[in-house]
Amino acid sequence: MEELNLQKFKVDVHRSLLSKLDLEKLSRVNSEQARQAVASMISEVISSQKVPLSYGEQQKIESDLLDEVFGLGPLEPLLRDPKISDILINSKDHVFIERGGILERIDVSFRSDAHLLQIIDRIVSRVGRRVDESSPMVDARLPDGSRVNAIIPPLALDGPSMSIRRFGTGPGGAEEYFGGDDGSACGRGQGSHQHLDFGRNGRR
Repeated sequence: MEELNLQKFKVDVHRSLLSKLDLEKLSRVNSEQARQAVASMISEVISSQKVPLSYGEQQKIESDLLDEVFGLGPLEPLLRDPKISDILINSKDHVFIERGGILERIDVSFRSDAHLLQIIDRIVSRVGRRVDESSPMVDARLPDGSRVNAIIPPLALDGPSMSIRRFGTGPGGAEEYFGGDDGSACGRGQGSHQHLDFGRNGRR
């Protein structure tokens, strides 16, 4: 499938997935169980669309959507790479990384300014901060100590932007970022693997 059509299909699958997910139920179980259940729902949604996809395309869509549901969306693969020292997001489709002292633009983008703003808000709200028109510039830190700076309109003229200066060397990623002792969906909980239904009409 062509890249543009693949991205559109992924957006459609994501929209359909969100309409089926019960996020309240999802927040009450451990990470591994939740990821397995949501991955199963993604496969069901893709199958129902009856769109011919290669195995690689289907796996990519599933991985991207799991990152979207449980973490920081397009940032997740970058946060899992310990060789990346800086992430610079000048706009929704202008993303740069520094790796080995070399700054390079990469083929990573956000769906829209609203999508990028959502990811920024997800980061800062987790540490008790907020970002909006009345407070358009914010600093925050990831659990590994990495420093996050974000700026949004009206202070930012070309849409939201963000920089992440990394200090951690571990795998990082969504589960570490959103994990905690509150038993949230993205915590590193332990438990037996079992079928869980997170549909809006399903029962726990």
